[in-house]
Amino acid sequence: MFLSRFRINTARPGARRLLSSPQALHAAVMSSFPHLLPSDTPAPDAPRVLWRLDQPARAEVLLYLTSPDQPDMTHLVEQAGWPAAATPDSPGWHTRPYKPFLDRLTAGDHWNFRLTANPVHSIRRNDSEPTKITAHLTPTHQKGWLLDARRQERCGFRILEKPPTARLLPDGTTHHGTPHHGDRYALTVGDARPLSFDKTRTADGKRRGKPVTVLTVTFDGQLEITDPEALRRTLTQGIGRARAYGCGLLTLAPITPPAQAVT
Repeated sequence: MFLSRFRINTARPGARRLLSSPQALHAAVMSSFPHLLPSDTPAPDAPRVLWRLDQPARAEVLLYLTSPDQPDMTHLVEQAGWPAAATPDSPGWHTRPYKPFLDRLTAGDHWNFRLTANPVHSIRRNDSEPTKITAHLTPTHQKGWLLDARRQERCGFRILEKPPTARLLPDGTTHHGTPHHGDRYALTVGDARPLSFDKTRTADGKRRGKPVTVLTVTFDGQLEITDPEALRRTLTQGIGRARAYGCGLLTLAPITPPAQAVT
């Protein structure tokens, strides 16, 4: 397994085209692997290519991806990077082996995490209708999707609770006494983005079928590892739906202790 980072040059027309189309960016990511064909489908329990866009600043967009094979992102550098600055030692992206990190994961360890996901649920208006997959639209329900106890167990982690002194409301409740998990857990949700695009078109460029609609949100928080093997599967296989379109990639970072006051 490998973890890669690519900084996108947002001033280039090719970059703007990729950023405007999750389908085009997915195709570009998959083209980084010469042994993968567009018709290939990953096995259900096998590691897969996952990717995510992060935007730490207005003009800074980073593409992260995990993959079973080492990528060659030369074409991305040519389309959306700085090709004139590329050298053999610095080709325009950074890749490092992921397995040593995965092997060090230990039950009880605490980590910061980030996840862009497509939180959905199944609904139907009456018993005679088939169920329909629908996105969660409010931050409270989006958090509830990730806080689901069975989901956390399958994924191998537990989202940490805030210490009582860090909660805005006592015991994480609203002033009406209604449970409010948003203030109880070390978890925030933001950057909600509705994506709509055509998955397929005819030879003459006309739309074929209905457009694909995906709502993505980004979760940031802190977790405790409960099952290292399950978490390794989560980190290499992803969480939830729409993994081909920039969802499902969970990444971890060390928790930095707060700075001590100097007296």
